Amino acid sequence: MKRTPAGMPASDPDACCTDPCCTGPCCTGPCCTGPCCTNNRIRTDDRIRSDGGLRADDKIRSPEDVHRYAHLTCLTDQPAGNVGIETEWFVVDIASPARPVPPGRTLTALTGSPPPRPSRDGETSPQTSPEPVDELFLPGGTRLTFEPGGQLELSAPPLPLPDALARTATDLTAVRAMLADAGLALAAMGTDPLRPPRRQLHAPRYVAMQQYFRRTDGGRAGEAMMCSTASVQVNLDAGATARWARRFELAHALGPVLVAMFAASPVLAGTATGWRSTRQSLWADIDPSRTSPVAAPHQPDPATAWADYLLAARVMLVRLPDGDFQLARDGSTFADWVAGAGPVARPPTVADLRYHATTVFPPVRPRGWLELRYLDAAPAGNWPVAVAVTTALLDDPRAADTAADACEPVAGRWLTAAALGLRDDMLHRAARRCAGAARDALGHLGVDDALLAAVDTYLETYVEPGRCPADDLIDRLPADGPLGLLRDEINAGIGTAAVSGSTAVSGNAAADGAGTSANGGTGSAAGASIVAGHERATARPWATA
Repeated sequence: MKRTPAGMPASDPDACCTDPCCTGPCCTGPCCTGPCCTNNRIRTDDRIRSDGGLRADDKIRSPEDVHRYAHLTCLTDQPAGNVGIETEWFVVDIASPARPVPPGRTLTALTGSPPPRPSRDGETSPQTSPEPVDELFLPGGTRLTFEPGGQLELSAPPLPLPDALARTATDLTAVRAMLADAGLALAAMGTDPLRPPRRQLHAPRYVAMQQYFRRTDGGRAGEAMMCSTASVQVNLDAGATARWARRFELAHALGPVLVAMFAASPVLAGTATGWRSTRQSLWADIDPSRTSPVAAPHQPDPATAWADYLLAARVMLVRLPDGDFQLARDGSTFADWVAGAGPVARPPTVADLRYHATTVFPPVRPRGWLELRYLDAAPAGNWPVAVAVTTALLDDPRAADTAADACEPVAGRWLTAAALGLRDDMLHRAARRCAGAARDALGHLGVDDALLAAVDTYLETYVEPGRCPADDLIDRLPADGPLGLLRDEINAGIGTAAVSGSTAVSGNAAADGAGTSANGGTGSAAGASIVAGHERATARPWATA
């Protein structure tokens, strides 16, 4: 079932057209889901069935079967050029920001009707659930889904960078307007600074996932990750086969630099954590078999690395025939299951492996394309800057070469980036080189002057002086408190608009693109001091300069 927000025209699911956001059966657009679709991004399952001869109920009887699956699904030979933007947002009650907002209230605001019955597995995206029963689409093709804590996610179709930015900005403006009519607003930070983690989706998948995290890490990091974090995810084409290994490696090497550059989560549930990116630190505290990077040293083949990763990851859930889930309680890995020592007596199937792949969360996840998962949600409307810089460093050949050289000395410094941001001298040097390369490359990628100005302001405000948005939040915390941080962000969202690659929608675009704080702070070098105790406020000795 597909739903369209109230007041917006619904596309005809039976129409035969070539519009980029059409979902008709003969559509050739980039987000088509019809049987004639030519888009490799979301036809991975068909590719498994036709090219590989694998069916959902086929038994996985050896590690070689997992490698076969991985080589069919890991990456798709497709020229780089499109970007799929996924932005996650905390939904806030404007009158009472400390109150949680149930997803049903958000859905009612968007559709004008009672919320739909959730699917059995809690998934609504066709890329992560083979049998979605409820989907909410905007006319531009952007899909709306919910995270377990009620966070709203906007997933735009893959398009060239300027068009992807414009599409997301337009749809985001429409969503903000509909929510505002219901007294709701969106806030972007890597972690919710005020409200404690609270699971609001009750689908069996999320119930079982929460139980799994409680068994493996005491539940604190897992529950906070599920319910109190938000990100900007950048999805990029895999590129030509000959470039896969280098592109996959670069996506990982860039991670610590970009985490440090865009860190924006120093406060969680009312408490300053001592991290610039608390969100990244939470991932580090969760079952490493499913959150560590995929890329392996001296492993030139991403598909082989992906197969090894899937085999080594512990099984989280087993999907039952009735759609329910059985929690894997024995700590077995998928390799154990293949060898006959898994969570259930029967051998795993292709469907089990496919689902297993949706329960691992590495910082770069290969899904036919590259899904970059490591960026905090960007406050003050800076998500276009984060997307543009990331895309430029991977898609522009000259910028990619510079980034590879700049990032080599800091590759793997994920926790240092999360703890210190650009206060780490090595990360700061790498970030300055990467930022300059990205700025030069964006001129070749067709973005407009408004975005270039926003990037320039961000680099001057943060990268040059060695700061990140988390530093602004830390500076403001003593005076504003967690409630003030959340209020400032929702007020910035109400009064500003996102700068896109081809348009700047109405509002204070300068503030939205420049990364200035809602209370007028600039994050300049003059305000570069940090709250005492935050520089190295971590128990991890390796998370240091």
